[in-house]
Amino acid sequence: MLPIMFLLPLFQLIILVHAATFEIKNVNLIVNNRDNSSFSRELINKFTSSKYFRFVEADYSDKIAKEKLAENKARMLLDIPKDFEKDLINEGKAKVQFVINAEDGAAAALIQSYATAVTLGFNKDILSDFHYNLKRGQFSSINPVERYWYNPELNYKFYMVPGILVFLVTVIGMFLSSMNIVREREIGTIEQLNVTPIRKRHFIVGKLLPFWFIANFELALGLLLSKLIFDIPILGNLFLIFFLASIYLLVVQSVGLLISTLTETQQQAMFLSWFFMVLFILLSGLFTPIDSMPQWAKVIAMFDPIAHFVEIMRRVLLKGSGFKDVLRQFFILLGFATVLILLSTWRYRKTSG
Repeated sequence: MLPIMFLLPLFQLIILVHAATFEIKNVNLIVNNRDNSSFSRELINKFTSSKYFRFVEADYSDKIAKEKLAENKARMLLDIPKDFEKDLINEGKAKVQFVINAEDGAAAALIQSYATAVTLGFNKDILSDFHYNLKRGQFSSINPVERYWYNPELNYKFYMVPGILVFLVTVIGMFLSSMNIVREREIGTIEQLNVTPIRKRHFIVGKLLPFWFIANFELALGLLLSKLIFDIPILGNLFLIFFLASIYLLVVQSVGLLISTLTETQQQAMFLSWFFMVLFILLSGLFTPIDSMPQWAKVIAMFDPIAHFVEIMRRVLLKGSGFKDVLRQFFILLGFATVLILLSTWRYRKTSG
């Protein structure tokens, strides 16, 4: 039990932060350069010098290019038509085609955005390197200047670590609490506890409090490692984080305690806990934005405590939000905690009577 509580979450934090990312790097790129001009070669160099694309080979056969995409030996084909440089010089515009393997729709959209950004960079270089007038008038452009707030370097780890920390404390809070009462039932000590003069509220507190302290310790250790290993910004108040985490832990522990009163064996408790855990995580916005979900999923996500605490962690850590900025999430978690504690307490009295 001790390795599960202390070592496993640390390994999960270090591994999941690197694995759970929507960034795509080293996209295998094949090129069909029909123009073979200086501009077309410069465009290819722009792609291959980017960290997002890895040049596989150039081929002038459409059939071979399609085969490589079908065999997953390449994820994108850059097709540069003939007279690419000529059209760019004479008409001020030219076309290129991106053919992207879209088995994974989200990945394909991301690859397209990378390719578009590289192409816009090529356009900017052309403007700065070639100061001449085109036949159809002067070539002009708008030069946007980007400024990224809360994550200036667009480091995806900064976005994922707060969510991973929520996942770790949820595992501790829900799984261990769910095996609490059912373990007493399995080893035959639940009836002995029921005939003692101990009051029900003392019993519930005794079952929840130890894992509440352990989960808060895990959160503190996770924040420390996140700062030391990943240099995660902690802009908000740490006291606010632990205060809200304490409310959140009451929610997930109450869910675990309720599961413990509904099951007969620890194996049943683990399966049921895992069912709710997967459901909560997938609807939490940890890996996929809630805004991109269908309306019915958004409604369900409103009742997902993980979703609210993930939002709290990201706001406080990355934005430096104060208590009034997360007041809505606080009242939602407080309401969940109140209802679930009362429900699990009532359920325990019913099964132990």
